[in-house]
Amino acid sequence: MKKILFAALTVVFAMSLFSFIASENKAWDIPAKYKAMKIAKKGDKESIALGKTLYTKYCKSCHGSGKGDGPKAGSMKSSLGDLTSAAFKGLPDGSKYFMSFVGRDEMPNFEKKVADEEERWAIINYLNSL
Repeated sequence: MKKILFAALTVVFAMSLFSFIASENKAWDIPAKYKAMKIAKKGDKESIALGKTLYTKYCKSCHGSGKGDGPKAGSMKSSLGDLTSAAFKGLPDGSKYFMSFVGRDEMPNFEKKVADEEERWAIINYLNSL
């Protein structure tokens, strides 16, 4: 009986672990509208400086230096990703825009907090500079 109970618990544990890992790594479903968006003003010093200020205000508490190492990161259920990675940097700017401002799951929607388009793109410019 103990062997059956142990086997059942092992299966339940493995399934829950797989489910957690799968949900943590699920791909973003980015609408075509966002994928097609292009940054209007590529990374000049003023835009990057503004983006850094806004990133510090809205993003740094979770994303930290860009590696998901902010003070709130430990309380998150999902991976915050590495915003400095080649994989993230290789994403189209419109995808980064969607991920940053529309969000999903634990990544909140910031469309009202950062309502100005120039400020949104400044944050993307800053992310691209990391």
